[in-house]
Amino acid sequence: MRRSVELLRAAATTVDGSAFAMPPAPGTIQASISGTGAVSATVAVDVRNDGSQWITIETIALSGTTSASSGFAYGARWAECRARVTAISGAGAIVNCVADA
Repeated sequence: MRRSVELLRAAATTVDGSAFAMPPAPGTIQASISGTGAVSATVAVDVRNDGSQWITIETIALSGTTSASSGFAYGARWAECRARVTAISGAGAIVNCVADA
């Protein structure tokens, strides 16, 4: 049975997303951006087991004209995960990020 977790929804500024229970491995994480004209964003994906200290396991760079998408696969499961928008630009730019297993 597949399990999806929406890590970020319509993030329009730099933001640390909420912590979620990470879907079982193996899985994938995909980030996307949309807006008007040239848009770009950087999304960091963090994990942790100790409930305290975050570790960045991947940084996703997004850049395009009106939209872009990228992602990665993971093979290990951590207790929690989150996504952070560390940079965003472009008219009406919003970022979404979903984990799926």
